[in-house]
Amino acid sequence: MNGSPVETVFSMLNDTAVSLQDARASSYLEALAESGEYWFSGEVDEELDEVIKKRLAHAYESHPLENYGKEEIRKAYQLAILKGMKEHIQPNHQMTPDSIAMVIGFLLDKFTSNEQELKLLDPALGTGNLALAIMNQLEGKVSLTHGVEIDEVLVRLAYVGANLTEQPLHLYTQDALEPLFIDPVDAVISDLPVGYYPNDERAADYELQAKEGHSYAHHLFIEQSIQHVKEGGYLFFLVPNGLFESPFASQLHEFLQKQVHIQGLLKLPDSLFKSEQAGKSVLILQRQKEGVNPPRQVLLAEMPKLSNAQAVQSMMNKIGLWMEENKK
Repeated sequence: MNGSPVETVFSMLNDTAVSLQDARASSYLEALAESGEYWFSGEVDEELDEVIKKRLAHAYESHPLENYGKEEIRKAYQLAILKGMKEHIQPNHQMTPDSIAMVIGFLLDKFTSNEQELKLLDPALGTGNLALAIMNQLEGKVSLTHGVEIDEVLVRLAYVGANLTEQPLHLYTQDALEPLFIDPVDAVISDLPVGYYPNDERAADYELQAKEGHSYAHHLFIEQSIQHVKEGGYLFFLVPNGLFESPFASQLHEFLQKQVHIQGLLKLPDSLFKSEQAGKSVLILQRQKEGVNPPRQVLLAEMPKLSNAQAVQSMMNKIGLWMEENKK
């Protein structure tokens, strides 16, 4: 069957992962990570059954890694991960869609147009799809991304994805709200985990801790991220549309006024989400720095459907005009 390169790679990864899943009696996602490691290294575990070993070796030899582009590999790997996530649904196993990664990548590139090289942080890395999509999109501009993730399966998937796409991703398997031993970065990108943070003792170290009960995890992630970006650096967060309408909104707004300049809030099209209530926006912040002024006017916009290329281009042109008027 002659399909696109993405379909071809997906089919190979899927077939080999299913073989390993059966052989190991493991989850599909664990088997997928193992398959990706074998494809990258060119070596298959000697302890596997001879029939499976030959099957895997033939699959990898028939699909040399160098025959495919970084985006073809990332998209095929993403499709296989999505398949695995549908089989074993867990609340923390979610992936930022490519269309949203494209928007954040565009904004990151625009706001850092004077920078030749960027070091990034994603404190809620997940499978790494957001970070890897942006790194591919910016074609060498990102010299390093620090990714923090507590789930070991997701860390392994991100590790394999970074190897397969040859992207410099430094991984930290930990709770991102514990102390991070990471030098300040040029920018933060993150699809923030939304909900309550269960560790009240740890939350007590944050200004944005709740006065009573559990604190909002997404608020604490914002505070932690601001502490790990350089003065004058940018932060791009995927946030719930009701971020500034929640019970703790006034506390968050007061904190942000002291720490950052709010650059913009872009509402993403509802069509990207399962329901209007699940809708999200991209929040753009800049850490305060002496000599850096807030924008004359905050960028407030609603993105059109991303399938409407003409409307998207028009919006990007408007963002470009806003940049000229507000980022001189």
